[in-house]
Amino acid sequence: MAMVGAFIGIAIMLGVGIQILGNSQSDCTTLPDFVPVATVNGTQTAGGDANQTGWAGACISNNAQAQSAYTLLIIILIVVAAVAILFVVRML
Repeated sequence: MAMVGAFIGIAIMLGVGIQILGNSQSDCTTLPDFVPVATVNGTQTAGGDANQTGWAGACISNNAQAQSAYTLLIIILIVVAAVAILFVVRML
């Protein structure tokens, strides 16, 4: 039972760490080809994440992919923890 408790504790700590890393981003605004958001009369005319090209576009795309990867990792960790718990309960 101590091993099960330790596994669950480690899974929770890893889950929290992955959630923190999943929300981290690189600062793409410092790149020379970053187009800042410009608005005219409340309407966006240029910039924004969808309008970036070159290095800034690659940076924003990399941020989105990293966040997706960390989200998938936490889902995998939850599934593995559930399988381990079901296996231990079945052994009892």
